[in-house]
Amino acid sequence: MMIKVLTKRARMQYDVTIFQTPRYREHKGHKEVYRTMVPASSRKKCLEETFSRFNVTDRIPANYKGTGDIVLIDEGRGGQHYYQLKPGGWFPINRIVLL
Repeated sequence: MMIKVLTKRARMQYDVTIFQTPRYREHKGHKEVYRTMVPASSRKKCLEETFSRFNVTDRIPANYKGTGDIVLIDEGRGGQHYYQLKPGGWFPINRIVLL
């Protein structure tokens, strides 16, 4: 029992916000299109779960109508982390330009 507890990483709830621009391929004017909590054991796993949840047809929430390209992971005191999905995976970015 103790080994199971030690080897299983704690899953926490990450506060995830998805942003997109009004038109495809624009670089400014991002708007929040969806916000949810994602359970994961790390920020990397959170990004993987977020991608899966919003890109696999059977898993897309019914009330999600976006095609977000920027994800904000808000860890409270742990800071806010922005990532952009590009060919090759998720890449950290410093900030986004909002409307």
